[in-house]
Amino acid sequence: MNFWQICLNILSTYGQSFLLGIRMTLLISLSGTLIGLLIGLMVGGFRAVTLDYTASTAAKILKKIFDIITKIYIDIFRGTPMMVQAVFLYFALLNVIHWDKLTAAIFVISINTGAYMAEIIRSGIQAVDKGQTEAARSLGMSNAQTMMEVVLPQAIINAFPSIGNEFIVNIKDSSVLMIISISDLMFQAKSIAGTTYHFEQTYFVTAMIYFILTKTASIILNFIEKKMNNKTVSLPQSVTDPKNMTLANNGED
Repeated sequence: MNFWQICLNILSTYGQSFLLGIRMTLLISLSGTLIGLLIGLMVGGFRAVTLDYTASTAAKILKKIFDIITKIYIDIFRGTPMMVQAVFLYFALLNVIHWDKLTAAIFVISINTGAYMAEIIRSGIQAVDKGQTEAARSLGMSNAQTMMEVVLPQAIINAFPSIGNEFIVNIKDSSVLMIISISDLMFQAKSIAGTTYHFEQTYFVTAMIYFILTKTASIILNFIEKKMNNKTVSLPQSVTDPKNMTLANNGED
């Protein structure tokens, strides 16, 4: 058989194994991206907050400590390979929390993604026009309301291309988690290649599957991005209502 016949034969014979690997890859990458986004929202959101002169000394000290700790977290997980993180964390915590490999894989990819998401969200927040924050504060919104209702929605829209790119990267980078025997797509490919001894054809099929997954994800994310760009985020209606604005102006007078 020629190259293409062998590829088709591998795909038809081991199709179920590939499907199992695809499901595991998508589960890990999607879960890790979503959890990482939550981590990024919390870490990046707090890092982007600037305390003014009215803040107490205790608040300023806590903010400084938080910034130092998160900076160390971001530097470590952005500056070391995910494969090294997976091996170290899995075996270091195995005797402590006795976790299974799937939980460990999602944990590793989540905190790794969170480090990147934190900087993405922070940049997205800082890209929001400061005039909108000042307008929201002048209309009586608290810092928390301004962040949650005005700044953060716009920051997510600004950062959505980078957020989507992280998901695509995670689909590919999750392949390194086979180092802790996660039965993802790469693990299945390695097993199939070892069984058939058709390494070139097996990994070619695997590469095409990864390409289809990432290309499909890219198309879906681009569609979502266009829908989001068609919507503008502005101050909430309850705040911009003329009656409320009149009351705010009267209060200032």
